[in-house]
Amino acid sequence: MSHEKILVLDFGGQYNQLIARRVRDHHVYAEIKSFETPLEEIKAAGYKGIIFTGGPNSVYDMTSPHYDKAILDLGIPVLGICYGCQLISWMSGGKVESCKKSEYGKIEITASAESKLFKDVPEKNIVWMSHTDYVSEAPEGFVITSHSDDCPCASMENAEKKIYAVQFHPEVTHSEYGNVILKNFLYEVCGCKGDWVMDNFIENTVAKLKEQIGDKKVVLGLSGGVDSSVAAGLISRAVGKQLTCVFVDQGLMRKDEGDFVEETFTRLFDMRFVRVNCQKQFLEKLKGITDPEEKRKTIGTEFYK
Repeated sequence: MSHEKILVLDFGGQYNQLIARRVRDHHVYAEIKSFETPLEEIKAAGYKGIIFTGGPNSVYDMTSPHYDKAILDLGIPVLGICYGCQLISWMSGGKVESCKKSEYGKIEITASAESKLFKDVPEKNIVWMSHTDYVSEAPEGFVITSHSDDCPCASMENAEKKIYAVQFHPEVTHSEYGNVILKNFLYEVCGCKGDWVMDNFIENTVAKLKEQIGDKKVVLGLSGGVDSSVAAGLISRAVGKQLTCVFVDQGLMRKDEGDFVEETFTRLFDMRFVRVNCQKQFLEKLKGITDPEEKRKTIGTEFYK
């Protein structure tokens, strides 16, 4: 079954994973992709909506992440958050400037116009702001829908084109009605039905892995981190002992964490597990190195050897 999906287009914000999680909490599948993803790939993916993340940069700095403004003409609803809000303004011919007074923390905004985004949200509510730039002039065709004492454009929209932008962060719990605002974007603007749940994702992924792998053998490098552990768990459910996980214990984990990784994956999963103890080898290579970046490169090089 093909599910509705939302694209979280990442412009370097720290909350990209959290935004995707909040979308999934509303039973809509979300996937994160870099701002370097080609426009044609996005057009072909069948997204119900696109969310631009925040980011630490200034849109008027041409070395900052930008995107082809044609993305706003695809007919796919867009929500810009923080930097994403400023980027929509910049792409659409509005003005973005440095704030005379930056906002950081819980700020009260006042909704000043009817908006699908603010359905069931009080006129005055608290949001989480974190910005040093702001939209000083909304683009043609856009209406400012809320403001704060120090931010004349806390949100704006072009309802006809289904393009929405908020200067604040609805994905964090500090924004009182942020969850409602995200739900409104998904259901009121994008027209999502909410046909996805995590259990379905796991079942569908395992089924696809079974089909893809067949009777082949699989070798997976297991670090004990989130990404490789999730991959190991899913593949193990799909093909069992056709999977061999190789865990390289380089001596740089927390105390007894290597033993915990081995116990977890040998006790809970049906797989072949191989542990390679090479603590002395890695620590010898790192002897005398103090620069963190050089340490990182040394560790990575040793893994490849």
